[in-house]
Amino acid sequence: MLAGRAPLGAAGCGRLLPAGLRPLLCGLSPCWVTAARRCPALRVAEPADEKRPVRKEQRSSLVVRRFIACPQLARTVRRCLQRGAGPGPQPLLLEFAPGPGILTRSLLDAGFRVVALESNLEFFTDLQSLENSLDGQLKVIHGDFFRLDPLAKGALKPPAVSSDKLFETMGVAPVPWRADVPLKVFGIVPQQLERNRLWRLLFAMYECSSIYRYGRVELNLFISEKEYTVLTAKPGKSKIYQALTVLAQLGYEIQLLHKEPWASFATNLKNGGLAIPKAVLVPNDHLCLVRLTPQENLFTGGLKPSNVSTFIFMVKQSFAKPKSRLIDRLNSWSLDNSDRLLKALEIPKNAAMCNLYPEDYKRLFEALQNSDMFAETLFHDEVLTSIRTMNL
Repeated sequence: MLAGRAPLGAAGCGRLLPAGLRPLLCGLSPCWVTAARRCPALRVAEPADEKRPVRKEQRSSLVVRRFIACPQLARTVRRCLQRGAGPGPQPLLLEFAPGPGILTRSLLDAGFRVVALESNLEFFTDLQSLENSLDGQLKVIHGDFFRLDPLAKGALKPPAVSSDKLFETMGVAPVPWRADVPLKVFGIVPQQLERNRLWRLLFAMYECSSIYRYGRVELNLFISEKEYTVLTAKPGKSKIYQALTVLAQLGYEIQLLHKEPWASFATNLKNGGLAIPKAVLVPNDHLCLVRLTPQENLFTGGLKPSNVSTFIFMVKQSFAKPKSRLIDRLNSWSLDNSDRLLKALEIPKNAAMCNLYPEDYKRLFEALQNSDMFAETLFHDEVLTSIRTMNL
C-alpha cells in the first residue's frame, strides 16, 4: 500500500473526484454512488437502461468517454494487466484518459509506475494533486492519446502531443523491434470513430512510427465487442472477415483478457445514457479488454516498414470484393503467369479473397516482391497516400 493513503473501497472510491454532485441514482452499490456524487463529469446509467436505444440528442459532437468508476472493476482490470508479468518490479504503464483515477489508484497500490495522459483539465488537476502526494511513482501529462503526432505543422498545443516529447518525459528510450516490450498502454477507446482509431494504431505499428518508433509497445484496450469480433474473425466470414482482420492478426498477438457489460462503466453523458453502438451482424453486449502485442517476427521475409504502405493497400484492395477470386485479382493487376505463382504458393486457383488466411496474404506479397512480375508502380502514389487520410 502507498503510505498515507487509505485503501480503495466504498469509502475510498472517487477520492480524486471533485465534490458537489448530488447522487443521480438510488440503489447502486456504494462505490458507484460515491463516484457519481463526487464528479460532475460522470453519469452512471441504471442497469435497466443497458440496452436502451441511443437517442438522437446523444449523437452530438460530444465524444462519449467511459470511465472505470468502481474499485471492484478496477481490481479486475489490474489483475488482467498483471497477467503474464514476470517477477520483479512492475513495468511502466501509460494510462490514457484515466478520468477519475479509480484504476490509477489501484495500479499504484499494486506497485505499478504509472504515467497518466489526461486531456480533461478538471481530471488533470485532481490527478496532479495525487502526483504531488507521491514520490515519483505517478507522472501526469496533459494530452490526448489519440492526438499523438498530428499532421499539423508547428508547435503543438495541448491536448495534442508529440510522441517524442511524451517518451522523453516518461524516460523511455527506443529499443530494437525484437527486444522486450518497452512500455504497456491501457485505455478505453472512445466509440466515436472507433474503427478509425484502430486503423491509425495499426498503420503506425506497421510503419514503426509514432509510439512504435520505440519498439513493440503493448496495447491493452477496452474496445467494443463488435470490433473485437472483426479483429478475430476467421476466413470465410465474408461480412466480418475484413482487411482490418488480416492486418491485425498478422501484426499483433491478440489476447482477450476480459469482457465487461457496458453498464459497468460510467459515462460523461448528462442523461446518464450508455450510448451503445449498434451492431447487426455480431453481438455487442460488452466492452472487451484486448491485449495487442506486436509480433516479434513481423518484419521477416520481404515485409519491411519501408514497403508496408504497398502491402496494406494490396490487402485493402483485395477486400474491395471479398468474394472475388484471387486469380481474377492478380489478373486485374496485369500480372503474367498468375497460375504459376499460385501453384508455387500452394493456393487453389479458385480461392476467394475472403478465404485466404492472413499468412497467405503475407506470402503472396513476399512472392510478388521477389518476382519479376511485380512493380510497385502498379499502386499509384496518390492511392497510397489516401490510406493515411482515409483511415486516420
